[in-house]
Amino acid sequence: MRRKIIAGNWKMNKTPSEGVNLINELKPLVKDADVEVVVCPTFVCLPAVVEATRGTNIKVGAQNIHWADNGAFTGEISGEMLKEVGVEYVIIGHSERRRYFAETDATINSRLKAALKYGLKPIVCVGELLIERENELTNSVLKRQTTLALKDISSEDMNNIVIAYEPVWAIGTGRTASVEDANDACKFIRSVIASLYNEEIAQNVRIQYGGSVKPSNANELFNTSDIDGGLIGGASLTASDFVGIVKY
Repeated sequence: MRRKIIAGNWKMNKTPSEGVNLINELKPLVKDADVEVVVCPTFVCLPAVVEATRGTNIKVGAQNIHWADNGAFTGEISGEMLKEVGVEYVIIGHSERRRYFAETDATINSRLKAALKYGLKPIVCVGELLIERENELTNSVLKRQTTLALKDISSEDMNNIVIAYEPVWAIGTGRTASVEDANDACKFIRSVIASLYNEEIAQNVRIQYGGSVKPSNANELFNTSDIDGGLIGGASLTASDFVGIVKY
């Protein structure tokens, strides 16, 4: 049985002190959660948030990682740095990274390998644009992105990888894919993983949904056959909304 994983992507929000305040609000509210709870703050918040979550059931993730161990890559963060800070998860290939910062399938694969090298658990994002969906290219986009992201990744490493399906047209727009569409996409991603590895690995991989999840729709989304939790954006910035999703 796959354990649900609810990860809050704070994006470019919260100062370190604001992040700690949010964690302190969350701690008593999620301490008995049946799901795995993850928060992904900005880089500057990581040390404070890691310290604030120490001894709790809240895991901490970063929002990005560079493929190199070190070097002349201004503004980037290495796996070694994240590991030393105490991060456990890292988001890779978010649609905003693809759209605004020229992330490609190849660089996402390189970042994924760097995360695994340092024992971090990647949350690998895949998803289609509105124009791709309208042209019935959803499955071909998901197949390409999933296949190239997982290029040369071992079966053993798949045990530590989470996939997040984020329909780009439903992020920050207030639009949400129907429950059936969201589950079908996650099921298709699972079938791609089965073709790349085997059915057992595919059935064990956790696949999140990341398209405007709210307390009001979390229950319906997460009680489907192939959606194993959510990658939460705006609703992760307030304790009441995030807890409403965690306790769907």
